[in-house]
Amino acid sequence: MLTQVQDLNRKNYQDTLKIQESLREQVLSNASHEYLILVEHEHVYTLGKNANSSNILNKACDIIQTDRGGDVTYHGPGQLVAYPIINLKIRKIGVKSYFEMIEKLISDTLMYYGLETHVPINETGVWVKDKKIASIGIHVSKGVTIHGLAININTDLSYFDNIISCGIEGVKMTTLDKELGKKIRMNDIKKSLITHFNQIFLKK
Repeated sequence: MLTQVQDLNRKNYQDTLKIQESLREQVLSNASHEYLILVEHEHVYTLGKNANSSNILNKACDIIQTDRGGDVTYHGPGQLVAYPIINLKIRKIGVKSYFEMIEKLISDTLMYYGLETHVPINETGVWVKDKKIASIGIHVSKGVTIHGLAININTDLSYFDNIISCGIEGVKMTTLDKELGKKIRMNDIKKSLITHFNQIFLKK
């Protein structure tokens, strides 16, 4: 099944959410339509549906409540966010399997640059040694996904100092550029993610 990529470049969170919801309706009405949104957001903290608002320590930017899973996280420039809008029901993929496919997508995308990652037991997201480099938060309604993943490329990590990221006390965040010791162009990492997305999801 072919997935159409929509690269929104830089766009605020609320406008992007409206686009996700609109595309979800298209997927629900036409099983042959699926989408992958790529975007960098303006500075924002988002709360998952079961998030503890006390995990926001200082309001350094806007705060938005969402219907995704997970706790609080930060989105902003230098972070690649990807929102797959796909039909799990048609694809016959369970939510747990989908989550694992997203983890693999992140790991494979970063391994392309030689960066080894892992998913710790009882933790969320994708990590490099003891530091978290990517977060995952999804929502599934009527078998169709919205929300997705966020990978820190050259993100300003100081914004994470104002939250207990994903509700994990003492979590350390990192970026791709920091781990590699060099700058990676955002367009290049987008190409890598699209390539690995197709390798994982076109099989289904």
